[in-house]
Formats: sequence, structure tokens, C-alpha cells
Amino acid sequence: MSERYATIAEQLGKWQQAHLLTFWDELAEPQRATMLDSLADSVDCAALDEAFRRAMATATSTKEDLNELLKPLARERYLSVAEATEVELEDLRQAGLEQIRQGRVGVILLAGGQGTRLGSTAPKGTYNVNLPSGKSLFQLQAERIRKLQQLAGGEGRIRWYIMTSEHTHTETLDYFRQHQYFGLPPDQVRMFRQRSVPCVDFEGRILLDEKWKVATAPDGNGGIYRALKDEGILDELEREGVLYLHAHSVDNILIKVADPVFVGYCVRKGADCGVKVIEKVQPDEAVGVVCEVKGKYQVVEYSELSSETANRRNPTDGKLTFNAGNICNHFFTSAFLRRIAETTMPLHVAKKKIPYVDVATGERLKPTAPNGIKMEKFIFDVFPLAERFVALEGRREEEFSALKNADTAGIDCPSSVRGDIYRLHRKWLIKAGATEVLDAADASFDCEISPLLSYAGEGLETAAAGQSFRCPVHLTGADEREQH
Repeated sequence: MSERYATIAEQLGKWQQAHLLTFWDELAEPQRATMLDSLADSVDCAALDEAFRRAMATATSTKEDLNELLKPLARERYLSVAEATEVELEDLRQAGLEQIRQGRVGVILLAGGQGTRLGSTAPKGTYNVNLPSGKSLFQLQAERIRKLQQLAGGEGRIRWYIMTSEHTHTETLDYFRQHQYFGLPPDQVRMFRQRSVPCVDFEGRILLDEKWKVATAPDGNGGIYRALKDEGILDELEREGVLYLHAHSVDNILIKVADPVFVGYCVRKGADCGVKVIEKVQPDEAVGVVCEVKGKYQVVEYSELSSETANRRNPTDGKLTFNAGNICNHFFTSAFLRRIAETTMPLHVAKKKIPYVDVATGERLKPTAPNGIKMEKFIFDVFPLAERFVALEGRREEEFSALKNADTAGIDCPSSVRGDIYRLHRKWLIKAGATEVLDAADASFDCEISPLLSYAGEGLETAAAGQSFRCPVHLTGADEREQH
């Protein structure tokens, strides 16, 4: 046996993980090399044992009842777009555009997931929800960046940092190359991997995905902080003069990428960490809420709210008291990201049905009930570390429509997100002066406006004023028209 094998085998034996080499004698040389690489790269037995014990201690401990401690966000740290005047919003928008013009704004896209619930193993960002344009989530977001740079003017570029995972990295990179980075210079787009951690059973024993491969899973969106440091992104931000980052998940089809109002608000308030929320209107909506707890800000999951707390309403306006719905839409300064990069993040246990190789029989099994755990970090667990935290409440119909499920679910699915885009874009046309936007003869209401034509409804007066539209409507940017 090689010295490398002997060293790894000794470590596995020390930490009760020797079962991972059960099938060594059956493996061909390429499989043996894959196995050793997998063990060397992703299995640190001591760190995994510590993480497992910490995660299980958290999962099994009695959680502090937060309901008596919760406070809604203080008004001086909170702005609702719906309650702000147009003058206030335009002032913030211009402040944000100035930061973009100076090249101080970057975007972190959380794109490590696959479209499993959509019936696809491809990266979720490549998913086409069947808009008239056929554009994927990645393309829509790339084009919003291009349009926003145009609106800002000057030489500033919005640098795009895309966090992938071991399951999506190569395919995402190939997809961008195949589509010429959707018109962005390749050196403006930086992809980097989040870390993966081994999946374990309920006793902490690592599961095998194949006889020569450990079962692993991405370490959750909270893995962003360690990945930014390990991949050298924090140093790049400093070299490039990027001071402010907008971080968001890939699956929100309405996302205002690098939203200048959000950026402008956070910069004006001197925030080191900020969150964009939407108003939670139903007490039982499955969304966490941003609250103050013991003088610190955090996300409290909907399952942690008592019925009384979830249903509590303000006597003045009748709105839910705890209504700042978290939608994975964040602002960070680069200085904050560097400060918290070495922080030990809380670990959350997710019990999952994890396919595995039975070491007794060699058979690969797909369990019908949870058989192990994945240990995840959450991006919002750094909120209590912020020295100046703020929140901006956006309008749900303009800001948030998540793609998570197949159409059979009827919610957060391709048909629902298409409908949300169509309704928003019809609203844009009416606001720009269209006299009407009529449904098609078959009652469909397909209405899509390219991000290259308008980022958030601006600049449509020439096309819309005094016009009557009948769906399907598909308005494109000049660049797109020139291509056809």
C-alpha cells in the first residue's frame, strides 16, 4: 500500500471512519485515486467530529424561547419603499448609482443549488421558465447588471461574484462560456466554489455515495464567508476598490440586482450590514422574520414563533408586528466581510434522505426516510455581528418571486413566476403612459420587457405613451433588435 493510503487509513481508523475503505480491494486504480483525493480534500476527521458534536448539541438542546424577547426593527433602522416619497427614493437611487459609477459596488450571487425540485440536475440559474424570450435566470440577472451600468454611466463596472458548488461549478462555467457571458466581459465575472462537507448518519459516521466516493453536500449559503476568504475574493475586492456588496439567491426572478435604492440607503445610513425584506401579511406564511433580540438583529424562523407572536398586530395600522419577511437579499461592506471571515458560524442540522452505499452488502440504496444529516450554515447568522444594521422593505410584487418547485406545486413554480413578471411589466407599461394592455384572445397575458430595455420600469415612455397593447407583448433592447 502507498504511504498516502497508509496515512489516510490511520486517520480514518483513529476517528472510527475506517468503513470508508471497506471496498478498497475491489476498486480499480482510477477509482482508488478518486477515493484518496476525495478523502484528502473533503474529510478532515477531527474538524468533522467537532462540527458534528457542535451541530448535534445545538439541534438537541432546548432552544431559548425568544417570543418574550422579540422586538420589531427600530424605525430609525428601517425604511419602507411603500411609505417613502418619490423624492426620497430618487435621492437614494442617485446615491446608489454614484457608487456604481465609481466602481465601488459588486454583486455576490448564491448559485450553488441544482433545480432538483424542478426536475432538473442542472444549476438552477440555467433554468428557463418559458418566458417569451426564453431567457434563463442567469441571463436575466446578467442583463440587469448591463442595464444598470448603462444607467449609472461612467466607467464603473459591477463586478459579479458567483458562488457555485462542487455539483454546479463546471456546468455553470461552461454555460457562461457557451453564452459569451451574456454580453459581460469575462473578467467582470468571477466564479468560486463554496465548500462541501461530508454527509453523516445519526452517529456521525460518514456515508459513501459510491464505493469510491464520499457523500458530500454544500455547506449552506452561510458558507459564503469562508469561501470568500479561501478563494481570495476578499483580496480581490480590496484591489478593485469594491466597497459594497449586494448578495442574493439565484432563484428570485424579480431580483433587482445591485439595486441602487438599496445600496444608496445602506451607504447613506453608514450600514456595515443590511437586509431587504418584504412585508409578511399572513401569520402562517413560511418565511422567517428579521427582529431585534437582546439588542442584536437576527432572523427568527417562522417555526420559532408562537401563534400569539405570529398573529400579533400593531394597534395603529393593523399590520403584523413582526412582518419583516426575510428573502435572502443582503448588503455588506467589504470591510464587514473581512472582519467576520474567521467567525465560527453556527451549524444547523438538516435531516435528509441521503442515497448511500451499504457497507455490509455493497448495494447503493435510496432511503425512503431520513437516514442522515447535512450540516449547513445560514448567511443571516452574521447579522448579530453587525455594528450598524439596517433594513429596507421592498414591495413584494416588484421585488420577490421565488422559483423553487415544479408546476404541480402551484406556488413558487415556473408558471407563478412567469405570471409575476407579466403582471409587473404590464404595470410598467401603464405607468409609462400606455392606454391599455389587453389579454390575448385566449385570455393569456404574456407581457415581457427585456432588462436591456428597462431595469425597473424607467425609460419606457417612448414605446408606451398613448399606445394600446394586446398580449403577447415582448419588448426588447436595441442590442437584441440588432441581433435579429
